[in-house]
Amino acid sequence: MAGGNEGRGSLLVALLLLVFLESYTFTLSEAKKSTEDDTKPSWAKKDIRDYSDADLERLLDQWDEDEEPLPEDELPEHLRPQPKMTFDPDNIGDPESLLKMSKKGRTLMMFVQVKDELDPDRAEEVTKLWQGALYNNHIQAERYMVDQRRAIFMFKDGAQAWDAKDFLVQQKEVKECSIENKIYHGHLTPEGKKELKEAKAKKSQEKKKKKKEEL
Repeated sequence: MAGGNEGRGSLLVALLLLVFLESYTFTLSEAKKSTEDDTKPSWAKKDIRDYSDADLERLLDQWDEDEEPLPEDELPEHLRPQPKMTFDPDNIGDPESLLKMSKKGRTLMMFVQVKDELDPDRAEEVTKLWQGALYNNHIQAERYMVDQRRAIFMFKDGAQAWDAKDFLVQQKEVKECSIENKIYHGHLTPEGKKELKEAKAKKSQEKKKKKKEEL
């Protein structure tokens, strides 16, 4: 009998300890909740169904403050910092290089016009092939046909538009490309051949001038 009484006594003590611990934990939880409630502003203590428009604005502002800032490449484009432009003396007199640097990381459109003798189906086909060729060279562009012989190439990294242009103007089907209102004629068009000849002559003159200055 004594052993039975001792067993029941131990069980009773254990139950009392368990009740005490639960009561103590509940008291701490309530105390913490009470402290948190005391530190909340008056508007935050309201039932959410009673919130005014101003209260909801405050709640949204608080959520924004608690959120971690997004990485630069995930920010909306208008909130991204301007690309850092490194001064390169060799780029003086080369506005295209400066413009290319300024468009890095910015969305940019390029218009591509194929030659008039191509029918619409062929125009669709070749522009699609060019898009694939650019992609294989790590230049990503979305393509949209906006006319029977005219397409838009959309670049998320605008600096890539000029690299794409250098490829496209060499294609025999290209009439012209346009970036930032500047037209680049296909190299196999009469206008393109003339521009290439003029550019070659200009480069030759600059080379001779530089050589004279070094003497």
